[in-house]
Amino acid sequence: MPRKGKPENFGNQESKDLTDNLSFRVTKEMKEAVKAQDNPAQFCRDAIQEKLDKSTSSDE
Repeated sequence: MPRKGKPENFGNQESKDLTDNLSFRVTKEMKEAVKAQDNPAQFCRDAIQEKLDKSTSSDE
């Protein structure tokens, strides 16, 4: 079982602990597609960060 909240387990910056949770609704198809990924949690973190980065760069 993975160690939750340990940044080194996720390729995360050492200074940023993964301590918070985020929950939202998706379609059944989206859930199945995410669950089919090798690492679903990291896939979601990467997708959210990518969208945030794009949003931030377009605001400037």
